[in-house]
Amino acid sequence: MSAQGTIRYWAAAKAAAGVAEEGYEAATLAEALDGARARHSERPEFARVLQRCSYLVDGDPVGTRPHGTVPLSQGGTVEVLPPFAGGSR
Repeated sequence: MSAQGTIRYWAAAKAAAGVAEEGYEAATLAEALDGARARHSERPEFARVLQRCSYLVDGDPVGTRPHGTVPLSQGGTVEVLPPFAGGSR
């Protein structure tokens, strides 16, 4: 069963998508990302950025779990976090 929620893009993912956030209607993270790729198909860099990102679903790290096995909740949030460099010196 599909759920509706919000995808939030950060840093390079936000720049590649051209939006800070958008809605999803999907049962799994894989379905939500497929929908996002389809919505932004005119922005090829977007799909490339997604391949390098980490994801949080309702605040929990997805890690190495297959995206098709990560369920989404009604009113939930997917955070799209591109890799970023830096740290303290």
